[in-house]
Amino acid sequence: MSEDTDHTAQQSLTVTELDLDAFGERLAQWLSDKLGADAPPTISALSKPATGGMSSTTVLFDAAWSVNGVAESGSFVARMAPEDSSFPVFQSYDLPLQYQVMSGVAAASQVPVPALRWLETDESVFGTPFFVMDKVEGEVAADNPPYVFFGWVFDATPAERGGITTATVEVIAQVHAIDDAAERFPALDGEGSALRRHFEAQRAWYRWALADDGIDIPLIERAFDWLEAHWPAETGAEVLNWGDARPGNILFDGFAPVAVLDWEMATLGPRELDLGWLIFIHRFFQDIATKFDQPGLADFLRRDDVVAEYEKRTGHTVTDLDFYIVYAALRHAIVMARIKRRMIHFGEDTVPDERDDYIMHRSGLEALLDGTYEWD
Repeated sequence: MSEDTDHTAQQSLTVTELDLDAFGERLAQWLSDKLGADAPPTISALSKPATGGMSSTTVLFDAAWSVNGVAESGSFVARMAPEDSSFPVFQSYDLPLQYQVMSGVAAASQVPVPALRWLETDESVFGTPFFVMDKVEGEVAADNPPYVFFGWVFDATPAERGGITTATVEVIAQVHAIDDAAERFPALDGEGSALRRHFEAQRAWYRWALADDGIDIPLIERAFDWLEAHWPAETGAEVLNWGDARPGNILFDGFAPVAVLDWEMATLGPRELDLGWLIFIHRFFQDIATKFDQPGLADFLRRDDVVAEYEKRTGHTVTDLDFYIVYAALRHAIVMARIKRRMIHFGEDTVPDERDDYIMHRSGLEALLDGTYEWD
């Protein structure tokens, strides 16, 4: 399939386009069986969060039921893998593995993971696997529009934002402190170096997402080459990494974390994988603000602050951070290029004149590779 013909006129109904009323009816029947309820539960407050991402689908709902005449109720969140017809961002969505990781993190640490309720692998219910967890009330640092423009993080004082940095780094440190990670999460383990496995998986994802269909992107391939040339001599202990480590995946009550979300990118690897991602993703948003002549939040999640806080909490000396930040920028480049391709596929965007313009942060990645990126 070429980029010029990567369009479709008609789309079948997908999970992302689901009719909430029909969803509620199926959900009530499914829950009735799971709960052993006297009758199908009453489902209410069905909604999809306005700030949800583009990977898994999230549906919020309340349910009320009775068992042997005893009334019960709760507020819940359903997470579902996208269907192939929705042009997903990632090649695979292993919901059972996410469920296992969340359960394992909850059992082995003080990280506030939402209470898990049920995992359903039978695709006949909604056409895709899903799991249900308790709903936790709180606020996130929004991605769309980004928190660097307005909102509760933007309106906070510098000291309060410093508290968000501290809390986020503490969550990451707690995840990394889980002992015997390879034994606790054997599905994440494998042959050879965890960093090399992760790197080769990213290369395979790039081929699936873009290159195999003839959309090779020179800047992404240059970044792969740069990383090979700057590979760390030592990578240290292989710990559990959250994967999508950032305050946008934490629910806060005030400035305290009450739920840590989105574990689909969890992996084993060096500690710096999470730290590089955390630092880069904020710079991605900050660079957008700068591009539009807005102040953004230059005092937030600063590289030196993140490193100092992490080293203070863990005693670990952060090494080769330039490598891991470039690696984060490469990984996010594949995400953004796939999203742009998805938008082209659905007629929401046009094919760029230059392949490197599939990458929203093209100039930032180029500067990182050239050693000219300005941090201050």
